[in-house]
Amino acid sequence: MDIEVTYHRANVRAGSFAILSALAVIALASPSLAADPKPDATVKNRNIEARVFLDDKIKADAPLAADCLAEGRKWLDKNAADAASSRKQDPQFFKDGGWDFERKYSIRSVVADRYVSVLRDDYMDTHGAHPNSDVNTVLWDKSESKRISIRPFFTETADNGATMKAMVKAVIASLRIEKKKRDTSETATEEWFKGVEPSLLKIGAATLAPSTEPGKSSGLTFHYPPYAVGPYAEGQYVAFVPWETLKPYLTPEGARIFGGARRKGDADEQQ
Repeated sequence: MDIEVTYHRANVRAGSFAILSALAVIALASPSLAADPKPDATVKNRNIEARVFLDDKIKADAPLAADCLAEGRKWLDKNAADAASSRKQDPQFFKDGGWDFERKYSIRSVVADRYVSVLRDDYMDTHGAHPNSDVNTVLWDKSESKRISIRPFFTETADNGATMKAMVKAVIASLRIEKKKRDTSETATEEWFKGVEPSLLKIGAATLAPSTEPGKSSGLTFHYPPYAVGPYAEGQYVAFVPWETLKPYLTPEGARIFGGARRKGDADEQQ
């Protein structure tokens, strides 16, 4: 009899352990039960809930993380103030709750162990016809611990100069290919391209594209939010300009960091 009781208790313990193990597996596999990432900065009140996230690679670089976080906090404060002002003026638009904003910083590439391209993606819901999104970029010089532009890579970047005109021509050629993939109207397309101008401030937000050659960049990618080069329904666009197109305009530093080909799958990752 004692043998039977002991055997029964052992089976109960084994069964309980199996059930607990199964529940643990389900919890890990279920998105609804998994812990959401914690924002690196946030503001939450009756007017707005807004968050800023830094990816792990950015957090590993203390100066870059501090720079992004400082900018992100200013963005939170500005939108919180705008939301409070909007509630005072139009309280009826807050009957379903406050605004919802989110900003994410993520590293796109690191070139020559020095130049870090960062994507800055924004989501904004102010209870309009639909939420909006935006995209911008940061080019970070690790050796100087500061933001820079792409100017050091080119012999000249004057508005309407040879370099900028070549860039615009290549950007529009790339966008035409993307537009055809989405079966958009040619007439409407040409109108949208008028917003891409031969000026560093008006051509689009640039990043150094990853390359098949380690430590190099395969060219420039230009990132456009909805409404920049197409209607909202078409979403974001990314134009790629291979470094070979820009070769005649490169400085020695530009020639040093560019090389190889665009990494397979990069175009899909950016859409």
